[in-house]
Amino acid sequence: RRFWSSGNNACFCIPRRPRAVPSGPLRALSDAVVTDLLVPTYSQMLTALKGWLEKAQQQVPTEEAEALLSARLAPDMYPLASQVRFACLQAQEAWFRLKGEPLPESLTELAAAGRAGGDEPLSLADAHACVDRALAFLACLAADELDACADNAVAIELPNGMAFDLTGDQYARDWALPQFYFHLNTAYAILRHKGIDLGKADYVKHMFAYLRPTTAAEESTNKAEEPDDDERGKKSESGSINNKDTQAKKK
Repeated sequence: RRFWSSGNNACFCIPRRPRAVPSGPLRALSDAVVTDLLVPTYSQMLTALKGWLEKAQQQVPTEEAEALLSARLAPDMYPLASQVRFACLQAQEAWFRLKGEPLPESLTELAAAGRAGGDEPLSLADAHACVDRALAFLACLAADELDACADNAVAIELPNGMAFDLTGDQYARDWALPQFYFHLNTAYAILRHKGIDLGKADYVKHMFAYLRPTTAAEESTNKAEEPDDDERGKKSESGSINNKDTQAKKK
């Protein structure tokens, strides 16, 4: 049901019914829940990444927004363009590693472009397309697609010669998710460092699917009692979020 085209780095598939927000508890963590652990996380956070890029486009002139893709947190770190590419790569690579299959050419090219850093320019339109392809890939997966891979042997071999041997569930928990979040968080940090107005509400926007309706009403009622800028910063640092971005600034 999945077809790869290396010419345009696209994945074509027969789409499945969109995943609904869970109405009850997930299976116990002691069960095989590799799919539940990885796929919703990747989908939610890549969707958030798209939102951050959109906010950048809304908040600064086009030329400045495009220039953000060359921005870095430190001189020896990859630019935002690479962080976007690597996050999209990690979200798709897990399927192939867990299944014991080689990466398709489109993903090896994506990895190479990410490692090339500023030598492989990326436009914001390209960044959005890259995220959209990753989201489309994830949408193709069955609800239990990767659960049977929990006990599979996964080998991680790094260019420096180091190698790691893990089971599938160890790979998902100890490598796949940390690697994904590293690049995702670095992308967020670059945008904030460059002055893009983002906050906790942008980072975990998916949490509002679980928002208790009565607390949303209270937020609307208390709108006139919002704290000043210093107090907002304190509340944001303590971990509060709400449906007004202004409450989640300074993070």
